[in-house]
Amino acid sequence: MAVDGRIVGAIDHGLVALIGVTHTDSAADATALADKTAALRVFPNGGLDFDRTVVEIGGGVLCVSQFTLYGDVRRGNRPSWRAAARPDPAREVIESYVSRLRSLGVEVATGVFGADMLVALDNDGPVTLVLDSAALAHPRRDPSGMPGDD
Repeated sequence: MAVDGRIVGAIDHGLVALIGVTHTDSAADATALADKTAALRVFPNGGLDFDRTVVEIGGGVLCVSQFTLYGDVRRGNRPSWRAAARPDPAREVIESYVSRLRSLGVEVATGVFGADMLVALDNDGPVTLVLDSAALAHPRRDPSGMPGDD
């Protein structure tokens, strides 16, 4: 990840976390999402495609603050950013997420909060997952009635 042509954050292998923060997100939400991120079994182990965590592979997480994830385009052609948290509270939530990941033994690289960043990645897979603090707080059963994998 680069700002003004200078590399400010990089990992060798692992996950890229695009982090959007809304008005109701808290440090507790960030902790829960960091715990989930570190525990996700999304890396291969022999014949099993989804069996190892970022911790188990010795990987890192590249955390990118991304308020635009809360862009609302339902009306008109210009996104509304009303759902995105203001910068100071958003920065605190993202810092909580990063701190928790590091406390779990995950290498974490970050960009510069609020900067125009150029993010480059080799998407090996690809696997893209959405982790939402509200959904994580209220898990539900799979529509098939089967419990999820752990």
